[in-house]
Amino acid sequence: MQVIDPSIFKAYDIRGVAGENLTADVVEKIGRVLGSMAVESGVGPVCVGRDGRLSGPELKGALIRGIAAAGADVYDIGMVPTPVLYFATKYFGSGSGVSVTGSHNPSRDNGLKLMLGGKTLFGPMIQDIRRRVESEEWSIASKPGKVEVKDAETPYFETVTRDIHLERPVSVLLDSGNGVTGPLAMRLYRAAGCKVEGLFTEVDGHFPNHHPDPSKPKNLEQLIERLKSSDAEVGLAFDGDGDRLGVVSRKGEIIYPDRQMMLFAADILEKKPGSRIIYDVKCTRKLVDWVKSHGGIPTISCTGHSFVKAKLAETNAPFAGEMSGHIFFNDGRWPGFDDGLYAGLRMVEILSRTDDPTALLSSLPTAVNTPELQVPMAEGENKKFVERLQKEVHFDDATDEIRIDGLRVEWPDGFALARASNTTPVLVIRLEGDTPEALKRIEQVFGAALKKLDPSIKLPFSAE
Repeated sequence: MQVIDPSIFKAYDIRGVAGENLTADVVEKIGRVLGSMAVESGVGPVCVGRDGRLSGPELKGALIRGIAAAGADVYDIGMVPTPVLYFATKYFGSGSGVSVTGSHNPSRDNGLKLMLGGKTLFGPMIQDIRRRVESEEWSIASKPGKVEVKDAETPYFETVTRDIHLERPVSVLLDSGNGVTGPLAMRLYRAAGCKVEGLFTEVDGHFPNHHPDPSKPKNLEQLIERLKSSDAEVGLAFDGDGDRLGVVSRKGEIIYPDRQMMLFAADILEKKPGSRIIYDVKCTRKLVDWVKSHGGIPTISCTGHSFVKAKLAETNAPFAGEMSGHIFFNDGRWPGFDDGLYAGLRMVEILSRTDDPTALLSSLPTAVNTPELQVPMAEGENKKFVERLQKEVHFDDATDEIRIDGLRVEWPDGFALARASNTTPVLVIRLEGDTPEALKRIEQVFGAALKKLDPSIKLPFSAE
C-alpha cells in the first residue's frame, strides 16, 4: 500500500501543498490511475493544461508521464485557464481532461480538476482514485500513449468572440490578480468589442499584488480603488484559474454572484420561459423570488462547482450558478461548463444594452446579509456537528428547513444556513434578513440553536 496523505483527495478535486503532500511522485501515480481509467472506459485522449503557479510545469509533466505510462494518449494544451481545458475536452471530442491548478488557494498549493468521458469527477469518484493509488491498481502499457501538443486557446478564442454581440462598446477594467487569465482576457475582451484596461494581468505565480480570489472583498479593494480614476463602466475580476467571476460597479459596489445571476437568469428566461434556474444553498432568497417573477423555476443545489455541474446535467437546465462565483451557461450558446471569462462577457453583453450599467447593477434586489462566516473546528468535527444539526434542530416558526447540504432555515423575511465545508475543517454560516431588524432576530434565534447544540461554539456573529 502506498502511503499518501488522504487529505489531498477533496470533495471536488485533488488539492494539496506542492512539494509536500502533493509531490511529482504522487501526481504521476494519480496519472497512472487516470490513464488506466481512460483506457478501461475508452475515453481518451486526455487533455492536460495548467495554471500559472510555479509548481505547475513539474506537476503537469509528472501527470502526463503517468497518464501516458498507462497507455492513454495525451493532448498537452499548455498554460491556459481551466475553462480552456474544459473547452478542449469538448472541442477534441473525448470529454476527458485534467487542469493542474490550485484555483484560489495560496500560491504554494496546487491540485487537479478532473473530467473523464464528459463527467466531472467528484465525491466518491475522487475517493475511488485514492483507493486505486494506494493499492497501486493501475496498468503499465507495453507501449505508452502518445503525447501531442495541441492549441486549444485559438479555437476557444474564436468560439467565444463569435458568440458575444455587444450593442455598443463597453469600457471594462479587468483584474486577473496575476493569475493565468490575464493575457487571454485582455485579448478576448478587446476582440469582443470592449474598451479594456488591465490590472495585474501579468501571470506571476507568487501573486504579488493580491490573492486571486474575487469572492473575498479584500481582494477587490484595488479594483474598486482603480475604478475611481478609470473611465471603465464596470470592473471584472477572475480567480487564479479563471473559472470564477467577480463584478464591481463603477461606484465600487460589489455585485455578488447571486445578484449577478439575476441578470443572467432574466436574460435566459426571456428566451427560454419556464426553464429551471439552479442556485446553491448559499444564495440570497431574493434570487428565488426574482426567478419566479421572471417565469422560471428556482432549483436549489448543494454547494460546490462539481455538485452544481452534476445538477445541471441531471436537469438539463439552461443556467446555474453558485455563490462562490462559478457560473454555468447551458443555453445552446455555451456548453454548460463554468467559465469566468465567458460569464464576464455575457455580463458585458447585457450591460451594453443600457447607457447606465451602474444604475442597472444597483437596481438588483438585495437584502441585509452576512458574508460567508466560518467557525474553525477539528478535522471531521464540522461534518459531525452538521449531522447533529440536521437531526436534532427544528424551528417551529420556519417556512422551510432544507437539509440537502447542511441546514438552511427559511423564514418569511430571511434565512440562516450552516453547512460543513468540503475543503477545510470549518463550519460555514450565512445569514440574511430583509431588514437589519430581521437579520438581528435571525442571528439570535439561529445562534441560540447552535449554542444549545454545542455551548462551547464560538459564533462569528452576535447572538445577543
